[in-house]
Amino acid sequence: MWLNAPSQLLYHYRWKTVGVCIGRNEPLKKDKPKWKSDYPMTEGQLRSKRDEFWDTAPAFEGRKEIWDALKAAAVALECNDHDLAQAIVDGASITLPHGSLTECYDELGNRYQLPVYCLAPPVNLISERSEEDASDISEPQVTPKKEFQLKVRLSTGRDVRLSSSMSDSIGQLKKQLQAQEDIDAAHQRWFFSGKLLTDKSRLQDTKIQKDFVIQVIINQPVLPASS
Repeated sequence: MWLNAPSQLLYHYRWKTVGVCIGRNEPLKKDKPKWKSDYPMTEGQLRSKRDEFWDTAPAFEGRKEIWDALKAAAVALECNDHDLAQAIVDGASITLPHGSLTECYDELGNRYQLPVYCLAPPVNLISERSEEDASDISEPQVTPKKEFQLKVRLSTGRDVRLSSSMSDSIGQLKKQLQAQEDIDAAHQRWFFSGKLLTDKSRLQDTKIQKDFVIQVIINQPVLPASS
């Protein structure tokens, strides 16, 4: 077959390029490239950057099936499946002069270059999970209190109900009784099952149930006798 001068030159260039590439073909290296982004990048930003490249890559020089193979190999390599990545490269007849996907050639001599952000995350990648953990720490969830009506029986014979929870202390309940019945907390002594309850003890420590009754002895101050 007779080729004109431009065609002969192109044929010679293609043959020479393929010859050089095949001669320098190396196995795919397991080491991932280490690089640092110009700004701290989140996992979502990295995914968007990669998607943008792979969506536009077939528009560059080269064949779409080779770009698809390179993408599959890059994903396999990042997942530490080196054997699968090597098998994909070999199956597509891709030549690696330096053992890296950053520069490779197909069997027709077309050159393909993958950016490092498609092969490995940056060293300054911000984990989205760590951001969630930090927000969980900074804003702890508050468990709502389960309130119930606590029944207390005053030594005067009256029964009073107080809104309380099992985490409330006796001291807090004394103040509530003071506000509700105008009985000084210092003059209240609380008993349950014959045991004096201290101000620091909590209802959950007394093992009291919501239907039980707490006895409250009121010590009336002694008024000075009038002369």
